[in-house]
Amino acid sequence: MYNSAAFVHSHIAHFYALAAPDFVLGPDADPAKRNILGVVEKVGIPIASEVLKHRAIAQDIQIMVGGRSTHPVWTLPGGVSKGITEEQRKDIIEKAKSCVEFSRFSLKLFEDIVLKNKAYLDIILSDTFEMNSYWIGTVDSKNCVNFYHGDHRVVDQNGKEVFRYKDHEYLDYISERVEPYTYLKFPFLKKIGWKGFVDGPESGVYMATPLSRLNAADGMATPLAQQEYEKMYSTLGGKPVKKLLATHWARLIELLYSAERLLELAQDPEVASPNIRTLPTAVPKEGVGIVEAMRGILTHHYQTDEKGLVTKANLIVGTTNNNAPISMSIKRAAQKLIQPGKEIGQGLLNMVEMAFRLYDPCFSCATHSLPGQMPLIVQVLNAEGKVIHREGR
Repeated sequence: MYNSAAFVHSHIAHFYALAAPDFVLGPDADPAKRNILGVVEKVGIPIASEVLKHRAIAQDIQIMVGGRSTHPVWTLPGGVSKGITEEQRKDIIEKAKSCVEFSRFSLKLFEDIVLKNKAYLDIILSDTFEMNSYWIGTVDSKNCVNFYHGDHRVVDQNGKEVFRYKDHEYLDYISERVEPYTYLKFPFLKKIGWKGFVDGPESGVYMATPLSRLNAADGMATPLAQQEYEKMYSTLGGKPVKKLLATHWARLIELLYSAERLLELAQDPEVASPNIRTLPTAVPKEGVGIVEAMRGILTHHYQTDEKGLVTKANLIVGTTNNNAPISMSIKRAAQKLIQPGKEIGQGLLNMVEMAFRLYDPCFSCATHSLPGQMPLIVQVLNAEGKVIHREGR
């Protein structure tokens, strides 16, 4: 339940605060207006109130279950330190029902504002924001999306399964490349190999995003989300979808799936059981755990000594998985958008940012650095490599 609630609150925050300004206000809107306050002004206070209400509801559930909304404090070896009461379970049921309805509303809003606007739809369907990569996501035994447990499935550029691995097998399939100019590593498919910052079947670059999870699966495990899944692929011409701005649509489908899953779990009386921990009887030596996080698949690998103290740790977080695709997407957008005779200004900068923003990256998570700002500089070079224009903030 905690994981489902976390997805609800995070996906609401990203869509309404980070993605919506580009579509509700337009990618060329005044930067002073192209923000959450501009969105509130455009859609109205009642809708904005529902956004804040349901993000708060999801965080309340996280606090109820895990003690804190973002970094839970109730996990212990073998289980957790406290369970939920029957009264809390019933409270979560009502909150989850409300989240389901809000998720459906958000998808309708996306349809009305984005899909029915030809200019916005043309941006989504353009080749400016596109990737011909491998796609990865966790699936259950029926190949439906699962955030918490299952096999990790990789499909190719045509949607065909090429790899499938368990948690403890990840080193047989995923390798990490280091470049001297960044703290962030560049994961790639080990059995394909690293061919540089290029896509296509010969390149081991893969994507791990909401769109990737849907591309890697055969469907959703909840009924309402499944309907929206089918609608997205029908609208965009089948699987896999390679138009990256469709990630925002996929994120909203995941929002609905998370809310439905939260409700499903809360309706099971077993979640209020006092049986919340099984004490370990052995000293662990090594362990790998993989779940889906909001930004992509999340791998934790630990080795311990004879006292159970961690001696080695490796983490591949969602943003790290997408490090190469992010770099490639930004480059492609810049090359497609910067054309002779076309004005280079803040609108162009924002269009390039859209190639970055769709990944919902968290570089502080991936690098353990928190600069507090995101400077962006675009330099236009001529054929001789001379800078002929510079735009930045």
